[in-house]
Amino acid sequence: MSPLPQTEQFLVRPLLPSDSLAELTALLHSAYGRLARMGLRYMATHQSEAVTRERIEAGTCLVAVDGGRVVGTILFRSPQQTIGCPWYDRPEVASLGQFAVDPQIQARGIGHRLLREVERLGSGCGAGELALDTAEPATHLVDWYTRLGYRFVEHAQWSHTNYRSVILSKQLSNTTVP
Repeated sequence: MSPLPQTEQFLVRPLLPSDSLAELTALLHSAYGRLARMGLRYMATHQSEAVTRERIEAGTCLVAVDGGRVVGTILFRSPQQTIGCPWYDRPEVASLGQFAVDPQIQARGIGHRLLREVERLGSGCGAGELALDTAEPATHLVDWYTRLGYRFVEHAQWSHTNYRSVILSKQLSNTTVP
């Protein structure tokens, strides 16, 4: 598998019925591998294909595609689909999850592009905030999201994880994100 050059274009689009959920699940396992090696039990470190499908059905799944191969993914949940903790239960809060980029080609702008697309979806549906959660010990992720304008709003403890999560949120404008 050859890495994408910095200048190569990739397509971001909705997940299609013809896309392989087995391959998408394998991408999630691979992308979350570093977190698993840290001892963090994110759902995406071990979820089955059936769980991938169930999670996708709870929102809008976007994928980044290069040369016909899915190299990234993100799940957008509108405010009506976002639930689970006090911040997520607010009527103006949309959320993202199941966010992954092939580890062999990270730091090439794919993750930024996927985030921009869900921010655009959030703004387009009238959400005032876009939130996410990640493991508190994953400081490299907390720092990355903070640099992108997300801020800490609360902690959460999910029944399926072995860590305390931080809920991060970013205020959205109700105009199109460039």
